[in-house]
Amino acid sequence: MAAAQVHHAPHVVVLTSPGVGHVAPVAEFATRLAALHGLAATIVTYTNLSSPTNSSALSSLPPVISTAALPEVPLDDLPADAHIVTLILTVVHRALPHLRALLVSFLSSSSSPVVFLADMLCPAALAVAEDLGLPRYVFYPSSLMSLCTLLYTPELARTTTCDCRDLPEPVVLPGCLPLHGADLVEPVQDRANPVYDLLVDLGLDYLRCHGFIVHTFDAMEHDTLQAFRDLSDRGVYPPAYAVGPFVRPFSDTSAEHGCIRWLDEQPDGSVLYVCFGSGGTLSTVQTAELAAGLEASGQRFLWVVRFPSDMDNSAGYLGHQTTDDPVSCLPEGFVERTKGVGLVVPQWAPQVEILEHRAVGGFLSHCGWNSCLEAVCAGVPVLAWPLFAEQRMNAVKLASDHVGVALRVSGGDGAVVTREEVAVAVRELMVGEKGAVARRRARELRVEAREASVPGGPAHQALAAVVDLWRCAAAASPAPAPAVADVAAATVGGL
Repeated sequence: MAAAQVHHAPHVVVLTSPGVGHVAPVAEFATRLAALHGLAATIVTYTNLSSPTNSSALSSLPPVISTAALPEVPLDDLPADAHIVTLILTVVHRALPHLRALLVSFLSSSSSPVVFLADMLCPAALAVAEDLGLPRYVFYPSSLMSLCTLLYTPELARTTTCDCRDLPEPVVLPGCLPLHGADLVEPVQDRANPVYDLLVDLGLDYLRCHGFIVHTFDAMEHDTLQAFRDLSDRGVYPPAYAVGPFVRPFSDTSAEHGCIRWLDEQPDGSVLYVCFGSGGTLSTVQTAELAAGLEASGQRFLWVVRFPSDMDNSAGYLGHQTTDDPVSCLPEGFVERTKGVGLVVPQWAPQVEILEHRAVGGFLSHCGWNSCLEAVCAGVPVLAWPLFAEQRMNAVKLASDHVGVALRVSGGDGAVVTREEVAVAVRELMVGEKGAVARRRARELRVEAREASVPGGPAHQALAAVVDLWRCAAAASPAPAPAVADVAAATVGGL
């Protein structure tokens, strides 16, 4: 854009929570707003809990997208074992005065925002935008089903007394798969943990928004989208806009990565890609069992290895790295023994490029939503090994009859998955009958994902519709969001 166009472009402010799994989709979303709709954007991050991986996700933005970091807030009063979501939500709450000051500075300048968007972990910030009279939306980079469960959390807390994992009956929400309590988001599993009450408040804070912009598409969540639309039409929830899938474009330097050159030498569909996302961490024992299982399976593999943690399966979430080599934590002789069929990559690899490579025939994944959609867009079946957050729920969805692109690892939910179980599961995905069925379905879903995101397709139409609302709101006084108390009462009836 020319400078004059940039100056007059409608300005959108997007607040993202820490973690590359949140920052990266926000960056891609803002880039689409600029490229497709001529909007300027400011991505607001937090100084607390930032990491080099967060920064790298913001390193190549177009000129019309700027960034701003809210000042650091104190966290030294929190216990050392505080849940990662407790840390994040505490930062969000304590930084609200800084956010308010930033928005006020924008409102008093020539770049006054037309809308404010809060990431899925930042809905407390909607109150600030509401007080300032800004239209406000939630950018939700996970599944609509997980959003439905978080919206239901206040009602679940009101009507039950046990921990979620001990619920006697599955939770059945409109348009959603039945979910056992243990499959709900991990932070609500333990009522005694302070994070539980924070998640209840999160569910209530969502109701301050004018709409949800959700990184999903119809073929993945048709029934959920339809049911949510019905609830929205009845005034139960603000509307949801399915704007996905969008996946990070290929990097110009990805072909230079050693793992891509290694894949070039492998047969088509022969390699299992193994990665637990930007934050997933296995224990020392589980790392050894996984290594032995991969070796015993006899299948080719590309494994992105990170340091094990015996305390926290989300230990890598904030992206803090050392200069040490995590390969040194693997069983003695493993790398040498598997050299002919496997490749071990420390810390990071270009995932989108790997999944799209012709040699990759399966993905052993933690089932973070970004990874789920990247696998779907590449047409690669998944061996689901969920660890934390909403990953168990995502695994349920991928393995469901409707989606059908995943097999589940036996165990993987706290208990150690033995090497024998790993070997059996890997062979079944790569060369077994169930794996073949999942592979066919993955290829079908890839076509549907591409149809959803082509120019003029459903994702583009949904995003254009919500952008039109923002433009209209900029030309008139913003419509008030539904009153929290009114919507909460309607929610109980709707569910």
